[in-house]
Amino acid sequence: MPLVNFSNLNFDQIKISIRDYLRSNSNFTDYDFEGSNLSTIIDTLAYNTYIASYNANMLSNEVFIDSATLRENIVSLARNIGYVPTSRRSSTGTISFEVDVSDTNITTVELQPGPVAVVSDTFGSSNFLFSTNKKTKVSVDSDGTARFQNLQIHEGNYIRQVFTVDPRTPNQKYILTNAGIDTTLIRVVVKPSETSTVEEVFNQSDSLFDVNSQSKVYFIQEVSNERYELLFGDGVFGKKLNQENLGYVVVDYITCNGEGANNIEDFSFAGKVIDQSGNVITSGISIITTDESSGGGTSIESIDSIRKYSTQIYASRNRAVTAADYEAIIPQIYEGVDSVSAFGGEDLNPPQFGKVYISMKPKTGTHISSTTKREVLNKLKKYSVAGIVPEIVDLKYLYLEADSSVYFNINAATSGADVKSSILSNIENYSKSSQLNKFGGRFRYSKYQKILDDSHTSISSNITKIDMRRDLVASMNTFAEYEICYGNRFHVRNHGHFPVHGGVILGYNIRSSGFKIGGYSDTLYFGDIANSDLKTGQVIMFKLNSPSEPVIVKRNAGTIDYVKGEIKLNAVKFISTSIVKNSVNTIEISASPYSNDIIGLQDLYIQLDIKNVNVEMKEDRITSGSDISGSNYLVSPSFAIKSLVRGTEIYSTIQTAPQVQNTSTTTVSTTGMITSGGGTVTTPTPSVSPTPTPTPSPSPSPYGY
Repeated sequence: MPLVNFSNLNFDQIKISIRDYLRSNSNFTDYDFEGSNLSTIIDTLAYNTYIASYNANMLSNEVFIDSATLRENIVSLARNIGYVPTSRRSSTGTISFEVDVSDTNITTVELQPGPVAVVSDTFGSSNFLFSTNKKTKVSVDSDGTARFQNLQIHEGNYIRQVFTVDPRTPNQKYILTNAGIDTTLIRVVVKPSETSTVEEVFNQSDSLFDVNSQSKVYFIQEVSNERYELLFGDGVFGKKLNQENLGYVVVDYITCNGEGANNIEDFSFAGKVIDQSGNVITSGISIITTDESSGGGTSIESIDSIRKYSTQIYASRNRAVTAADYEAIIPQIYEGVDSVSAFGGEDLNPPQFGKVYISMKPKTGTHISSTTKREVLNKLKKYSVAGIVPEIVDLKYLYLEADSSVYFNINAATSGADVKSSILSNIENYSKSSQLNKFGGRFRYSKYQKILDDSHTSISSNITKIDMRRDLVASMNTFAEYEICYGNRFHVRNHGHFPVHGGVILGYNIRSSGFKIGGYSDTLYFGDIANSDLKTGQVIMFKLNSPSEPVIVKRNAGTIDYVKGEIKLNAVKFISTSIVKNSVNTIEISASPYSNDIIGLQDLYIQLDIKNVNVEMKEDRITSGSDISGSNYLVSPSFAIKSLVRGTEIYSTIQTAPQVQNTSTTTVSTTGMITSGGGTVTTPTPSVSPTPTPTPSPSPSPYGY
């Protein structure tokens, strides 16, 4: 048979190889293979060879965690290195309700495990059931009311499964038969018999640390079809079943839908309450009050996440030395985290030796609470090496804004609105993808343009301009300094011109929303003027007389480093801001990136701001045939032509002389928390000299030309 080098599993190539082999035999030299029944036999042989080759290829790939594709195999490989993937997490809400038993002799009311509430109407085309996995007993008040307050309920079905320990089966398995279990809500009780009132509660353990022969623990591992198996001790590590009359195992758990039940607020009671005599109470139950809407529900850990964290956990050996160790361990001790970034203090300027800084993005919400920070730091103590101090810093968002002109063939689309709708839908999906929503994420400009081009067959091209933005949380009515880091180099629009071009001062590479400061009645904005090296510059404050007539009212308001992408503001007292987000005074400051490929550096978390993504549909007159010569082609600029400020422009009134106060200063970080470079508050008293009444400077071009 002729030797053939197969570069892939190709059926046609295998078939041709078999045919060439037969033709090499003298009996089939002039044989018509296509017109004979032998062709069917050749097809069968080729199919058999193809299937055998495919199976061999799959077998070789599935034995390595990097190349495996089936979840069952990836989980099995991760199990070999001691990693248990995160299960689904039930969406949890907090409710309160009352039971009126004033006309009875009832003294206590008890809520039974099982269903508690249902969604009062259809949410996302699905109805959800919320349950509790434990009994809750409350006493009746003097007014005859039993009050259930701040009761946690979990989305999903409450299930009880029992096992009888069989001493004749040495390797008995305790497998939970349902998929979609939230493993954090499993409750295991072991009794001598089914009717016994003596119970021993076994707790879940994830390591052998502090586990002895009498420890009432169980371990868990994922098996096939997203189900779980419970593993009990052997008498050396953990208490052994069937000893001391431990022969009946009761397992309570909740199967859930994950993130699908998040953000639900309206509930209707569907639970079971009984009195002290065990009688069911059916009347006097009030309407449910929602204390906290449902949240925290997540899907089972993805295979990509298992690949990443299982190997990192194995490499860390349960000790935190390097920044990568912290990134691997934290998702194990705090499952509510979506992404983690850790970096050593030696990477900062100035360096902070002996410290590791950690920033976390929660699965729900935008920031980690102070309570959660303390809990994570306490749990890290048993992993951290002496001499290294972990510190959790607030998450910082780097927002990306896009302005696109999309050309399309009107003859190949029903309407521009339909094409635009498809584009916006694809952009929203991209904004939620793992390429962006993680620390170290990267916005790839060419891929973004491709997403737009591939959104519809009628699209011929697009011109897209990108801006990056940080939101400065302003500290009101106090002098403070600020530092805003973008982690990416700024584009200097007047590159090559110094510093006056055509008699007009150039600059204004950054744009901000409006604010007011002490001593000025007008709404002011931040701008900048580049130094001669075009690598650094000074931050200015200006007011607007018209859209193209800015008037500088304060120079040397700070410094800007275009290469590092850093803005430092000198001490300033903000009185108000034009933008208030979630009751927080905010100043938006944006700049154009030097490179449209933008990265999330250290503690910066990249997010594509859908609210500031603009898509303008334009007819491609050449492609549509209406203007083949291109004489009237609609040209879109590749460089941004925008106003000098963000948001609604507010023009100046008569300028009043500023009133300067001598006030102590603090330093405020980009998140608005009062800190200094080393994390301690400093309150020096600056020498503030009176500021003269500002005089208008020459009006720059609004576009920096």
